This record gives sequence, C-alpha cells and structure tokens, in this order.
Amino acid sequence: MASCAAARMFAYNATLCACDPGYYYHLGGDGTASCAPMPGGGWGDWKVGAVGAPRNQSLYFLAPVLPIDAIHRLTSSQALLLEAALASLLCWLAFCAAARFAGRDPRGETRLFRARYWISRLDCLFDTSHWAGDQQVLRKRKTELGGTCSMASLTLFTGLLTVLLYQAIKRRSIEMHRVKPANTPDLLSFVNDLEFHITTISGMSCAQAVAPSTFAMGTAGSMDFRVVPLPTLFTYSCANTSQGPSITLKCNGCRMPPRDHFISWQFVDLPGQPAAAVGFQFNLTARQHGNNKHGSFVSGTLNSDGYADDGKLRTLRGKDSNVLKIQLFPQMYNNLGNLRILQPLVQDFTQGSAFSDVGSLNASLQNPRDGVVNTTIYISYLSDYIVEINNESVVGPVSVVASIGGLYAFSVAICLCLMTQVSLCKLFFLSVKTLPMFSIFYQ
Repeated sequence: MASCAAARMFAYNATLCACDPGYYYHLGGDGTASCAPMPGGGWGDWKVGAVGAPRNQSLYFLAPVLPIDAIHRLTSSQALLLEAALASLLCWLAFCAAARFAGRDPRGETRLFRARYWISRLDCLFDTSHWAGDQQVLRKRKTELGGTCSMASLTLFTGLLTVLLYQAIKRRSIEMHRVKPANTPDLLSFVNDLEFHITTISGMSCAQAVAPSTFAMGTAGSMDFRVVPLPTLFTYSCANTSQGPSITLKCNGCRMPPRDHFISWQFVDLPGQPAAAVGFQFNLTARQHGNNKHGSFVSGTLNSDGYADDGKLRTLRGKDSNVLKIQLFPQMYNNLGNLRILQPLVQDFTQGSAFSDVGSLNASLQNPRDGVVNTTIYISYLSDYIVEINNESVVGPVSVVASIGGLYAFSVAICLCLMTQVSLCKLFFLSVKTLPMFSIFYQ
C-alpha cells in the first residue's frame, strides 16, 4: 500500500495502512480500499423468534362449512365490515324513503310507486298476518313500513353477524405459555440440530483463522470439567464474506447436556493483514432433529462500543478474549405435535482487548504480541425449567350461538323502536290530515 489517502485511514510500519478505531478495512470490487463503519446499527436489528411456524390452525367448529382462512384474508378489519353494513342499511332506507315520497300513481306507471307494494310484502318480522289476508278476495293495501324495517333488521343483523364471525375467526384462540420444572427424561427428549453462524466484522479472511480443535465442558476446576475433541460434537467451517470471515459451528442431533460448553478460536496477523475487528454479527438457529419446517433463532449485531458508557468507537485486538454468552432455553410446543426446540438467546457479551484512539491502535499494530483476535462462545443450558406452549380456545360454539341470538334480538329491537316512532308520527299526521301540507304522509 503506497498511500493511505482514504478517509478514516492512517499509516503504520511506514508502508501499511489501517483504519481508525471503529472502522474496518474494506476492499471494493474495483480494487479501491476504503474504511467502512460497523454495519447493522447495533442493538436495533436484533431478532428473536421462530422460523417456519404456521399461523394458528386450531380446530374451529365453523371450519368444515366456511373457508375461514379465505374470509380472514378478505376482511382486514372490523371497522371495514361495520362501515359496509351501515352503508347497506342507509342505502336501503334511502330507497324506501324515495319510494314513499314519490307520490301516488293510480295507473302504476311509476316504478317507485310499484315498489311500495313489493316492499310491503317483505314484512316478515313484525306483522306476518297480512300474508293470510292476501289470499282473500277483498285485499287491503298494506303499509310498507313493516317491510322496510324487516329488511333493515336483516341488513343490520347480517352486518353485525359478519363482524362477530370475523372476531371469532381472528381471536378464536390464544397462545398459552406455562413453565414447569424439568427432569432428566424431559431434557433428554430435546434432540436438536444447532447452527452457530458468527461473522467477525473486519478486513480479515479465513486464512488468518486458527480453527479450534477442542472444546471444554463444565466449570473449570470442578470434577465434571472435561476437554473434548471438537469433532465429537461440532463441525467447524469458515467462509469469507464481504464483511469478514464467518465461522460456522454445527451440531446435528444434539441432546441437551446439563453442563456448559466453551469453544474458542482466534485470528492472527498475516503479512499485510493485521488481526483486528470492530464487532460481530451472529445468527443462531435450532431445529428439532428430523424436522426442518419449524425452528427457533436469534440474530443481531454486537458493536465494539455496545458496553461502553463513553460512546467511543473501538477496534477489537489483543490477547483478552471476546466472550459471547449464549443460552439455550427448552420450549415444548404442544400445539405443534409436541415439538421440542431449544430457543437460543444471547445473554451477554464480554468485550476483550480493544483500542479507542489512533495512537494506541497504531502501537498495537506494530506489537507482535497483540497480533490476535480471540473469540469464545459460552453456551449455557437453562435446564431447570421447560416452557410449554399450547393454544387454548377463547370462543366456543355455545358462546357464538348465544352471541348470534343477542345480535338478532338487538337488530329487531332497534328497528321495532324505529317503526314505533314512525308510527306515532304517522298517527299525529293523520290527526291533522285536513292540512294539505301533510297529505303526502298518509297516501
């Protein structure tokens, strides 16, 4: 490197270039070198959850006769359904009012005047005795008020029933979490495929990685402490990415052991490639062995300044190890066929050796004893308790039927009250029918 003219870049050892603390050396596709900041935005991009978990598919008593999922997709909110029901109700009342105030047409040439007769025949709720009268030779003209309110009641009831079904479909069950003490048979039933992907954000490559050959189990100094060859449980691989080397550790068919695990690796200096990093990106997943459809995950970014109060950007380099503490929490999904998954969680991050100013970083780059970036994964198993997850129905067929009956009575009562008020007004106008201005109300 002949010059270090790029922004956030300084020279060391007279001929080599490095980036300021908190920036890593990045070589673009056109061969242009630059110093890139830490990607991801820190804590804001963390995600914890399940992958491939379906929507609530618990049994519901309407499922055999109604396409519940299709209805759920078409109806986006209760407000939309209520507005549609109100619009239909107002349109019907406006039509009946237009037919009523259209005036008398003895020859029957006005369509709205003929519609008054058919409206009167729609009275199927409030006065059904006129149907028997229609069979007599001498017929009397029926009022269309009963037909108007009958159809208004049915329209209102249909709209409210649609909202009720929407609510029952959307909130038909809730997810319940229960915690129970764990014993050995329960823990041994958790057989998962674990994958740990940890990318060291830096300008390094896998050529600088010193692969781990062993891992430790238990607590150092205790009787159950063991050092085990890595291939007995994990497979190790490294891949170069645009943001740095990505370490992958896989464990297929792992049973949940009671002891903690420690796995360490390091990156070392190469000529022209110093060992330095600015943070880590991680993606940890767990799936039940033999089931690739469901799983749990945690992913995010760890900044080098995430645990410092001064807010200064730092570059990780030196002998002290960066420790990423991961906890695996057992979860049993009874609603998914007794699915048993270890939920990975990132509980803590202990920052190792770091430098926050150019002077100290420059001195470290020229010190061979600092030419290393140590990383340790501390896997802790929270095996005292198991979380059981199940779906419980909050809406049953009896409660839905009772609600339907209440909506029907409510709709009829509203229109009956409306019809009573209109009838009282009509009696008042009939009492003053001698006034020509009120003649239209008793035609």
